[in-house]
Amino acid sequence: MKFKGILFDLDGVLVHTDKLHYRAWKKIADECGILFNEEINNLLRGVSRMESLEIILRNYHGPALSQKEKEALAEEKNNYYKEELKSMTPDDVTGEVRETLAALKAAGIKVAIGSSSKNTKFILKQVGLDDVFDAVSDGTNITKSKPDPEVFLKAAEYIGLPPEECLVVEDAVAGIEAAKRGGMKAAGIGDAAFYEKTDYPMTTFADLKEIAL
Repeated sequence: MKFKGILFDLDGVLVHTDKLHYRAWKKIADECGILFNEEINNLLRGVSRMESLEIILRNYHGPALSQKEKEALAEEKNNYYKEELKSMTPDDVTGEVRETLAALKAAGIKVAIGSSSKNTKFILKQVGLDDVFDAVSDGTNITKSKPDPEVFLKAAEYIGLPPEECLVVEDAVAGIEAAKRGGMKAAGIGDAAFYEKTDYPMTTFADLKEIAL
């Protein structure tokens, strides 16, 4: 066994909520008269809610916003997003993902979540993955977002393993950076598969079985 633990980002790896995030941010941007499109949305991947808002506000040309007003906008976005999340079901997780996770667990590998999202536990419950993972490290227990390694270091700590015995699975460059800064190997899927610091590029989720078993 190459790794004793595997730490998964949630969004873009296990489930895909990009469209839900996009629709929620688009509502906020439209309300504020801000240009927002798919290209800008791509800059938000793996980034915290407040940092995402700051990126969106680069195209804002209205009166200066106070910190309190920014926090209110971020909260409003999250409320829109949570409404969108209610539409998620177990069908939003592919058979390939479920089978691969089962194979890893059957081999005795500990699996944990390392996600910046504060909605992680709600999403896991919606899609029927809430009883699969040995630990969840998410936006409710961290103070620093990726590329800071905090979320993954805590996930490793929760499953009782040193960083060097863990593999991180990510779809965002910020997540790969976080893994490397935390002293972990990183497997990349999607855009992250092409990042120069990615140790194991993946074309499909099932590639994990080749990498880890």
